[in-house]
Amino acid sequence: MGAREGKLILAFAAAAVAASLHVAPAAADEIEDAMEAGLAAYRAGDVALAREEIDYAATLLAAAKAEGLAAFLPPARDGWTREVSQEAQAAAAFMGGGLTASANYRRGSDEVQVMLAADGPMIAGMAALLGNPAIMATQGEVRRAGRQRYLVSHGGDVMALIDNRILVQIDGGAETDEKTAYFEAIDLDALAGF
Repeated sequence: MGAREGKLILAFAAAAVAASLHVAPAAADEIEDAMEAGLAAYRAGDVALAREEIDYAATLLAAAKAEGLAAFLPPARDGWTREVSQEAQAAAAFMGGGLTASANYRRGSDEVQVMLAADGPMIAGMAALLGNPAIMATQGEVRRAGRQRYLVSHGGDVMALIDNRILVQIDGGAETDEKTAYFEAIDLDALAGF
């Protein structure tokens, strides 16, 4: 093991431990255990095990941060039910990484899905579409919620890019007005600070 590898592992470990201070105590215990196991393995010269433990701690930290993203999903509107998806993080891995949170909203036969995706490579690709009002207009109607532009596609789905790094996507079989109401119920200023 080279000095550079050792420094990188220790730097990552320190960052992960610092980040773990901002998660719920139950999750922090498991994160701390993985970090301590990684550090012990590193000190014993087992770089492979150290990296495995550090990677596991990073996975736990990402899950904790994803739970924070789910807090921005809007509540169910009157007469609707909400079910937060437990598979959202698996979808993020499929899309190349980042964090996701999603929920399904139902009222009778009407359904709306709200998906938030943050800090993933797919978002950079969406920036060209959602960062340019002229290009957005070719895909549907450009609207505003406060200072935030969003797109209502020709099919009635809603998309927006918040702070150039968080994608909001709302679709489903409900009327467009229902989808836009869910978009406008998101605290967009707080989401930008996530």
